[in-house]
Amino acid sequence: MNNIKGIYAASMSVFNSDLSLNIEKTITHAEKIIDQGCHGVAIFGSTGQAQLISISEKISLLNKLSKSKYKDKYLIGTGLNSLNETINLMNVASSLDFNNFLIMPPAYYKYGDKEVIEFYSRVVEAASDSRIILYNFEKLCGYKFSIECIEELVKKFPNQIVGVKDSSYNLYEHLNIDNFSVLPGSESKLLNGLELGCAGIITATCNVTAGLSRKVYDDFFEKKEQTKNKMLCDVRNTFEKFNLISGLHSFMSDDDGIYENVLPPVSLLKEQDKLQLIEELNKLNFTLESLKAS
Repeated sequence: MNNIKGIYAASMSVFNSDLSLNIEKTITHAEKIIDQGCHGVAIFGSTGQAQLISISEKISLLNKLSKSKYKDKYLIGTGLNSLNETINLMNVASSLDFNNFLIMPPAYYKYGDKEVIEFYSRVVEAASDSRIILYNFEKLCGYKFSIECIEELVKKFPNQIVGVKDSSYNLYEHLNIDNFSVLPGSESKLLNGLELGCAGIITATCNVTAGLSRKVYDDFFEKKEQTKNKMLCDVRNTFEKFNLISGLHSFMSDDDGIYENVLPPVSLLKEQDKLQLIEELNKLNFTLESLKAS
């Protein structure tokens, strides 16, 4: 069974002016960033505003996504707190031959490792053909995976629990399990992570840094001099001064106004912040024009 590894974007969702999901443009966006260098993309992650999108729209997109030329390159998120709705959406995806998932524990409620193991055990038992990347992001769900919890889950389900996206950064420097993919959630952790044995990254800003990230990744394995890592980290650090989702939509809206549409309570950057973001990126010679040329 192949490990999930490489450069993955937590793909953006694209919305119409009435805030309905634009399925065609969402898929086109995902395919474009694969063309630009990503090994794959995560659909319906937090960057894609999955928690705010209706289940019916998600199912409609999955049906269309199953016909994508890059069908085997997608991780499917759910963005759902409900255990049963998570399982139901996974089963819909599996019926369309999507078997790789990115699943975060439920938000809002307080719990520990025992309850997390129970949650994922029920998910795996109900969707046994799935391969699951755990999503470790305490800032969003209120829970931070421990190494012991992940080791227990992998021991119980070695064929289903196959990796972790580490956006809390308490795991990637310490977790080492055979045939298990550790993928930090930031480009600034890419090179160091690869040196430590990580499998790659899954990040929001890979929506715009796909080419740079892939260059760093390829140069590492080809044992070439790193010429783009500083710029990659600088771009990431610039976006991190702002809300990432707001910054990405504001940045991309200058290329296509449809990116101005976001689901409340998400918003675009204030105009002053957008100008600051663009100015700082320009100083790095990182522009929409440079992305199109790459």
